[in-house]
Amino acid sequence: MDYRQAGVDIDAGNEVVRRIRTLARGTFTPGVLSEIGSFGGLFRLDAAGVEDPVLVSSADGVGTKLRVAFMTGEHRTIGRDLVHHCVNDILVQGAEPLFFLDYLATGRLQPDVAVQIVEGLAAACRENGCALLGGETAEMPGFYADGEYDVAGFIVGVAARSRLITGRSISPGDVLIGLRSSGLHTNGYSLARRIAFERAGLSHDSRVEELRMTVGEALLVPHRSYLPVVRPLLATGMIKGMAHITGGGITDNVPRILPDGLHAEIDRTTWDVPAIFEWLQRTGGVPPEDMLRTFNMGIGLIIACGAEDGEALLAALASGGEAGARVIGRIESGGEGVRYIAR
Repeated sequence: MDYRQAGVDIDAGNEVVRRIRTLARGTFTPGVLSEIGSFGGLFRLDAAGVEDPVLVSSADGVGTKLRVAFMTGEHRTIGRDLVHHCVNDILVQGAEPLFFLDYLATGRLQPDVAVQIVEGLAAACRENGCALLGGETAEMPGFYADGEYDVAGFIVGVAARSRLITGRSISPGDVLIGLRSSGLHTNGYSLARRIAFERAGLSHDSRVEELRMTVGEALLVPHRSYLPVVRPLLATGMIKGMAHITGGGITDNVPRILPDGLHAEIDRTTWDVPAIFEWLQRTGGVPPEDMLRTFNMGIGLIIACGAEDGEALLAALASGGEAGARVIGRIESGGEGVRYIAR
């Protein structure tokens, strides 16, 4: 009995590496010193112009959004989701990405699927100025079913220590500015899938007129990167804190940046909730508080700044192409967490 009969195809793994090598090279920045296929990725940090540089890192996955990719056979958006999620996670602390690594595990390696995933990774890395430095592809028969996989991403970025954004300076009277999401991003899919495919009994290619697309298309809209519109603002000193609205929604993510003794007051009437969330809530009979703690509800990033800087920050965002940014709340003394109001 040989390794192939046990379920692991080394030749398929080598074919994947050969095909993704060109994709990865297309993301290389001047700091990359190694090739794809090395035991470790080498990156030279050029800290010129960055006073007292601090490395900022994060790791994440795509969650059960992968199930929708399995249903539809569309895997290119998954790589983009993964990179953008990780980019946003370090951006909220003031860091710009340097390099990214991925981990792909599957039961039986399908080179075409693996290449689709890496195509999405590479495209997103190029767009964010981030090198796809390396990764790991693991074939694990008997652990994952045929046609299934899991993928995780790891990112490292840099920020000047004096420009780290921690939220510590947030104070009463500060305003909260919301930036639009592109859809569900990468959170809430266990509930969304149950509503769409079990409660509503739809298939991935069922068209929902309210959404003007199929269910699969609506659920696979890629996670958005906020780096292009936020990067020009990092050096202004106007941003006191940022929250990436991921698992836990606005309810659980905004408090992560608030000093003790403060709470956020969010006005739910200040933005229009996208149709996908309204459809999920109505179809699933989901309580409003659960929607706000499960989904981003159309707001993917929240910026805290002084009230005196609010208009200038909104103007800067608009000039950078973020026309939908708006003040959605403010910081108040006492209590903790998030209080929702409707004016």
